[in-house]
Amino acid sequence: MADSAPIVCCCVGAGYVGGPTMAIMAQKCNVKITVVDINQARIDAWNSDELPIYEPGLDEIVKAQRGKNLFFSTEVDAAIEEADIIFVSVNTPTKTYGVGAGAAADLKYIEAVARQIGQVATGNKIVVEKSTVPVRCAQAIKAILEPHAREKGLRFDVCSNPEFLAEGTAIRDLLAPDRVLIGSDQNESGLAACALVKSLYAQWVPEEKILTTNVWSSELSKLVANALLAQRISSINAISALCEKTGADVEEVARAVGRDSRIGPKFLGASVGFGGSCFQKDILNLVYLCECEGLQEVADYFRSVVDINTYQRNRFARHIVNTLFGTIGGKRIALFGYAFKKDTGDTRESAAIYVAGELLKERARLAIYDPRSSARWCSGSSSTRPRRPRTSTLSLSWSTRTPTRTPLPTVPTLSPS
Repeated sequence: MADSAPIVCCCVGAGYVGGPTMAIMAQKCNVKITVVDINQARIDAWNSDELPIYEPGLDEIVKAQRGKNLFFSTEVDAAIEEADIIFVSVNTPTKTYGVGAGAAADLKYIEAVARQIGQVATGNKIVVEKSTVPVRCAQAIKAILEPHAREKGLRFDVCSNPEFLAEGTAIRDLLAPDRVLIGSDQNESGLAACALVKSLYAQWVPEEKILTTNVWSSELSKLVANALLAQRISSINAISALCEKTGADVEEVARAVGRDSRIGPKFLGASVGFGGSCFQKDILNLVYLCECEGLQEVADYFRSVVDINTYQRNRFARHIVNTLFGTIGGKRIALFGYAFKKDTGDTRESAAIYVAGELLKERARLAIYDPRSSARWCSGSSSTRPRRPRTSTLSLSWSTRTPTRTPLPTVPTLSPS
């Protein structure tokens, strides 16, 4: 590390983005970082031997840096007041009420953090959006901060620095990113703020991989990236249905198509559908933005990506029922895996949740095995801990232990016979 005084950073939000990102930054940079959250149990977990999230390689890095230049606390005001740079990494769920319900991003947590920064700050601050937000969210943050800036004679610069992490490979993505994107106002103050944020990443990321844009381009790029990735998944899943009808093998088709250098092989594995906290939420956010701007045809196009995903999950559940002679009532079916992908315990929007729900409606008896997620992490009302499938007669057993070799009914795959 350099001999100069460290940059003091605060990250509001100790979730899947804030925790790993700040851990890597603490490892690589001359900084002091405090990750804060109002959830005492979550902070206690970050300070314990059992971290609140699983990510390969994360445990070792956190334990090496914790107490040195990486701290976890519920003292939000103190961390904000001390920081030069404040990363905002709070949840932006899809609205479930009012205007935009079911599509628009709910920015109440972003707004709450902005108000708290304005009230607490006693010096100039750089506020960095890490949360996925709709275009021009930074404008709303600045509008909230502006009265406090005038009253106190302070300056608040707002930058956009979206994350492009994939759960299960987040540490690798942070250590060797495809790109780091920083958006800022294109004036003297904004460019200076951008340069300071860039100087952090430049301590381990090659210069050519750090991209700078205006704020709006940065905010939109995150939504577009997730929409295009999800689009590829829905495209190959749609083709999987055609393959089953025609006798083609979707894996062979994907391999042949993926050899085209213009297309490439990534995200062409047919599956039960995409899950996780980001893809559906971000696509629906993009749909809502398009509708608000009068671009209904564009909105319909991206909404179809979500529609195909729903179709694929339902088709898989129907395929199980049809293969097991049209009835699964009382039959014991094993689900191997409940997280939305491998190498994570995150079950948010997991396809397994929806498939399990459909099977339970048919009165199946489910035995679920997952080495990383558990019933403890899949119950309750927290937005980061989704509930189990809802059904009036829940017949469900759960295990994180290695399954025995007791014969179980064969669950069909989507591959053609």
